[in-house]
Parts: sequence; structure tokens; C-alpha cells
Amino acid sequence: MGFAHHRVHFVWFEIGRTELMRESGIPYAEVEAQGLFLPVIEATCAYRSPARYDEQLTVRTQLLEMSAARATFTYQIECADGRLVATGTTTHAAVDARGRPRRLPGSLRRLLE
Repeated sequence: MGFAHHRVHFVWFEIGRTELMRESGIPYAEVEAQGLFLPVIEATCAYRSPARYDEQLTVRTQLLEMSAARATFTYQIECADGRLVATGTTTHAAVDARGRPRRLPGSLRRLLE
């Protein structure tokens, strides 16, 4: 149909979050190497206008809030012409390799804030 499928927006959110972490000085691969995992426990997406095939998009990602064991990010996906494609949020829980809740390390908290 020439439009991006709705499910791909969440992939774009993940790319934005991964790049934000990298730019903050802690690549997500390093976080996992330290035994900390941040699975998505809640996600929202408001679709504003369609993304068309071969359009250049920008994903703007920010940390919205952080608690002892959770982090919430916000996203805006825009086309090169400034048209808003979608907005959304993801909330992540901090867990260990067995899926047990864990506190976010202070070093990670400082880098993301």
C-alpha cells in the first residue's frame, strides 16, 4: 500500500532508545553484559499521519521519568518535512538474567538523567 505497517513504529522507538543510550555513554549491549535487562512492560503509540515508503524519518527520544527500577521514554517520529507521524512511550523494568526485579544502577541513572 506504500505505507509503513503500524507495528514498525515500535521498532523505530527501540532504535531511538538504543541510540539515546549510546549517545549518553552506555550502549545497551554493555548494560546487558553487566547482567541488567530492560524489557518493555508497557508501550503506547498514537498514530498521527502515515509514514510513506522511502520517507526519511527522525525519531526524537527522551527519558520521561525514572524510578528505582523503571524507566519511561517518550518518542516523536517526524518526516523530513516536519510532519508528525507518531508519538509514543515505553516503560521498562530493570531485571536480572532470571527476570527478577533489580534496581537501576546509579551509574546508569546518572548517564540517562
